[in-house]
Amino acid sequence: MRSPMFGGFSSSFTNIGSASSWFEIYAAFSTFMMLLRTAINDLIPIKLRNFIISKLSSFFTNYQPNNQASLQIDRFWDGITNHLYCAAKEYLPTKISNTYKSLKVGKLSKHHNVLFAFDGKQVVTDEFEDIKVKWKLVGKSKDDDELLKNPRRRHNKSNDYDENGFVLSFDEKYREKVMKKYIPHILTTYETLKAENRTLKIHSMQSGSWIQSDLTHPASFESIALDPDLKKSIIDDIDRFLRRKKLYHKVGKPWKRGYLLYGPPGTGKSSLIAAIAKYLKFDVYDLDLSSVFSNSDLMRVMRETSNRSIVVFEDIDCNSEVLDRSKSDQFSDNDFLDTLAGAKMVKTKFTLSGLLNYVDGLWSGCGEERILIFTTNHKDKVDSALLRPGRMDMHIHLSFLKGKAFRILASNYLDIEEQHGPLIEQIEELLGKVDVTPAVAAEYLLRSEDPNVALEGLVKFLQEIDVSKVVVNEENNQKV
Repeated sequence: MRSPMFGGFSSSFTNIGSASSWFEIYAAFSTFMMLLRTAINDLIPIKLRNFIISKLSSFFTNYQPNNQASLQIDRFWDGITNHLYCAAKEYLPTKISNTYKSLKVGKLSKHHNVLFAFDGKQVVTDEFEDIKVKWKLVGKSKDDDELLKNPRRRHNKSNDYDENGFVLSFDEKYREKVMKKYIPHILTTYETLKAENRTLKIHSMQSGSWIQSDLTHPASFESIALDPDLKKSIIDDIDRFLRRKKLYHKVGKPWKRGYLLYGPPGTGKSSLIAAIAKYLKFDVYDLDLSSVFSNSDLMRVMRETSNRSIVVFEDIDCNSEVLDRSKSDQFSDNDFLDTLAGAKMVKTKFTLSGLLNYVDGLWSGCGEERILIFTTNHKDKVDSALLRPGRMDMHIHLSFLKGKAFRILASNYLDIEEQHGPLIEQIEELLGKVDVTPAVAAEYLLRSEDPNVALEGLVKFLQEIDVSKVVVNEENNQKV
């Protein structure tokens, strides 16, 4: 026996020419859906109902045409964080367009800019060369059983949903290009972004261990008062070193570069090191050789340094082991200590041969993309074996302040303009006659916020030095 309700519903389909017939169909269908929903709510338990809904949602969400291929990029691989996952997580926010409607946003204390990330509610589309790919963030529930018991917790994604990885989908015909070009492109971009955003560290040796802190030195190649030609030659040499990895390996040479910074105190050696570190985005390891107790100790602490780093040996002329061996008068009996037994032992903490072995011996191949920087106030005191190419490849003389470098210094400190030209020219002329370090000149530029007052004070100081120099020369001439 046919129900009157369903009978009316079926008979309406036989006569659908008029508007009233369409209204009858709508009313019958609405009534049917209400009865069906009531029956489902009464007959199907809530756990089973939620399970069916989740499965249907998953099926339609993950459905893809037969010509589509996908790659699963899990967060972990054999218990270790997947490097490709990290790369995708940093890369994808750069591809979020202005039309993207769902974002995560945050600010970290060590980052200057606001950070963005996508939350997985939308698919991110990327184009590479002639292909289009789609990224989707996938996750897993922490406790599926608990969610079935309490469906309201589904709204709290931050507590119940963990990022599990990404699904990368694309047209099957582009599989080879995605694997061989697109994924390496993501990894390369990630390394670039990481280098640009990372906080540089400076490491110092304390009690036999490296202690790190943030490198906060403000110097950069744009700010240091260095002769423009010298500055360009340094940058060119660094760039040439960075792009020659294959050549170094081809000729069997460790991929490292040694620099010697020499000149009187106050000429900007530390500032130049900071500028090189910022230019390269390399961490700095500042090693005081007096804290090294033996050759094996030196090798141990050097093994603990990382690739893509700068190792600094400051004031090497202060260590007797690296002094010129041809000048025997530099050494005395103080180089030895008497032991309690009356025997003699070497007082020096390590030997020059140990340092040379790390710089240019068998141990020099432990680590790649390294910059070794030595500083000294007295180049003539350093042993020639340490000065030769392969150990100190480029010798950079940081001399007293001269005209071109002073213009950079004055621009940084006073933001000078053309109206100060006469005073600048006068100072440049005086700097050609006297020896003044950038540190001393900078002190006079800091003494007033008024450029005229600061420059006039520096002129007066330089004139006094020039006069005293003339007096001394006259006295020397009289004695001769």
